[in-house]
Amino acid sequence: MENEILMDDKNILVMKLLHYFIIDKNYNPIILQGVENEIWLENLDQDYKVIRIVSNYIHNDEQFNFDIFKTKRIVKKIKKKTLSFHMNTLSIFLDLGDNVSQDIHSIPNVECIKIDTEDDFKKSDVIKKEFPDLTKKLKFNEKGIALFAKITSDINEHNKKDAKKINAVFKNKFPMITYWLIAINAILYIVPVLFGLYNDLIANFSVWGPAIREGQIYRLLTGIFLHGGIVHLLFNCYALYVIGSQVESFLGKFKFLAIYFIAGVSGALFSMIFGNYASVGASGAIFGLMGALVYFGYHYRVYLGNVIKSQIIPLILLNLILGFFMSGVDNFAHIGGLIGGTLMSIALGVKDKSTWFERINGLIITGIFLVFAIYMAFVYTV
Repeated sequence: MENEILMDDKNILVMKLLHYFIIDKNYNPIILQGVENEIWLENLDQDYKVIRIVSNYIHNDEQFNFDIFKTKRIVKKIKKKTLSFHMNTLSIFLDLGDNVSQDIHSIPNVECIKIDTEDDFKKSDVIKKEFPDLTKKLKFNEKGIALFAKITSDINEHNKKDAKKINAVFKNKFPMITYWLIAINAILYIVPVLFGLYNDLIANFSVWGPAIREGQIYRLLTGIFLHGGIVHLLFNCYALYVIGSQVESFLGKFKFLAIYFIAGVSGALFSMIFGNYASVGASGAIFGLMGALVYFGYHYRVYLGNVIKSQIIPLILLNLILGFFMSGVDNFAHIGGLIGGTLMSIALGVKDKSTWFERINGLIITGIFLVFAIYMAFVYTV
């Protein structure tokens, strides 16, 4: 009996479709409770981010309307989880009854196609446009149990490779650069204090607009390694330990350093533009790392969507809001660092996720932003 079920034409077509969307289009199954006789797949990099393969029999308009209602409700939940604003869905109905009288193609954001045999895919404009190789990919030399074994083996092998990639990304790595930055920040505070040089160090190396405009450009960098007190130092070192170690682990040492310094310099430039005071601290660079973490999490929002929404973004907003109400806080450096770090993250990209088009655009926008900030800091001064 089990073999007869597996060899049913509809089930064979379901297996072939799974093979195509998972192996060739890199869709991943979505696990949903209480959903029977339909398979949900997602790929947030495709135009149709959700694919539904519906094998249960839908007899009439009432059942069809309920199916659409249920689909929209589930898609809404997926959008919230993955921080997606727009999510086109393709529903492939393999057993849609003739009593369904309404136009199944007129539903916003949910494209529906009725398929009875493999040849029906050739008649679908959506398939011809978005998945033109589908009908070709549904052809297999294997038949019967051999076909089932091949499809199962291919999907299992694909899932193993995907699991290895995900494990490589999220595996904890030793954050050497983060520890070095923390050590440098600590040394540049403790040693000058012990030798009575702290005030001179702040006077000569802090971010101070008039001095930088006169040629002391090095202050744009040195200022992000100095701190205004032990509490300031401890707070930033702890934030760097928590956030920096994650960014370094996810993006790698080179990208981490590039984001850190671009964010730090961006924060210093914003401090020059909007503030008439000396500024010190790594917080602008740290805000840039938080922006990088949001950008990385967006690309892996299937795994980190809830963390971004409930922890990282609220943390950024809370710190920015508090910065406007607390004295002695250079919030403009925070804003500049956040913008610079986020833009640099786009320019550098996320491995296996970002396209070259996105990276080039990110590089161009980052360049424009830095040129504009430099112009405002050095030329357009009040």
